[in-house]
Amino acid sequence: MDTNTITMPKAHQGKNIKRYRDILGIKQETLALELNMTQQAVSKLEQKEEIDDETLNKVAEILKIPVEAIKNTTDEAVVNIVANTFTSNDTSTLKTALNQYTFNPIDKVIELYERMLKAEQEKVKLLQEALQEKK
Repeated sequence: MDTNTITMPKAHQGKNIKRYRDILGIKQETLALELNMTQQAVSKLEQKEEIDDETLNKVAEILKIPVEAIKNTTDEAVVNIVANTFTSNDTSTLKTALNQYTFNPIDKVIELYERMLKAEQEKVKLLQEALQEKK
């Protein structure tokens, strides 16, 4: 047995997604909406030890964190990050981080509604033009 070999603990990518999602104050339902999947699917995703790169990239983009953070963060590293980042009495850092990365699902629904409304208005305009040409 080689005593010089150090084995690094393997990162659990699903746990990391859950961990960062919780830190950022984002609910599973919200993440599911952004990923076009169900809340149950996000729950199952968070239980997987390894996740495909495409999904990891999407989640990292939504959470606005580096994909490497999801891939490589171990339990020990999270404790160090949290201890070093949020140990001061000044909670503005934590509040800023939480406010910066949260989004409201209602805003996303309104955005989708506005895009659909614009598309319908364009269809009506085209149909009116076609009707005018036939006259």
